[in-house]
Amino acid sequence: MIDFSQFEKKTGIIFNDKKLLEQAFIHRSYINENSGNKISHNERLEFLGDAVLELVVTSYLYTKYPDRDEGELTAYRSSLVNAVIVGEVASELAMNEFLLLSRGEAKDMGKARTYILANTYEAYVGAVYLDQGYEVARDFITKTILTKLDEIVEKKLWRDAKSLVQEKCQEYEGVTPAYKVLNEAGPDHDKHFTVGIFFGNSRVAEGKGKSKQEAEQAAARNALEIKNWLD
Repeated sequence: MIDFSQFEKKTGIIFNDKKLLEQAFIHRSYINENSGNKISHNERLEFLGDAVLELVVTSYLYTKYPDRDEGELTAYRSSLVNAVIVGEVASELAMNEFLLLSRGEAKDMGKARTYILANTYEAYVGAVYLDQGYEVARDFITKTILTKLDEIVEKKLWRDAKSLVQEKCQEYEGVTPAYKVLNEAGPDHDKHFTVGIFFGNSRVAEGKGKSKQEAEQAAARNALEIKNWLD
């Protein structure tokens, strides 16, 4: 099995129950190829960790923004704990290097891997909670996820970019924005899309992503910045 000592050193969290740490990184597909081993996948830990993550983030937002209503706080939370952000954080922590996957899943480095990494982060949080308690789990989330909050609020990334750019475009330009795939590259399991956003015949901005939807959101955000429509 994988030696997790480097990961423990990186996070500063030394587990009492090493099996629990290992379980956090075991994807269901790995079990299918290693059914003879007495090991469990990470989905129960993910279920627990998801709840801990939501509680920590919700509590933090409630305290930090006493003047914001629940609708806006919910939007902040959704922007923080979505699969893309959590998957990015997991990548920054090098969780990818410790994943236990089937041979087929190990080859897929596209959008599916982002979701696997996000789920692994949540499973790890669940494992930390069980092994170390709530405060250690809270501190880990604070250092890894909540550091993203200021940028999300400052750049208004919590608002749905496509909805906002449509609203602004209709108000100021009198047209509805349209999206067009400009480029599609990579194998089926690792596609990358470049999408342009057009106001009438004018291409205003481009965006890139691992799906058309992700690229469209990126294009919309870039258009909002170019037009200075974020305030």
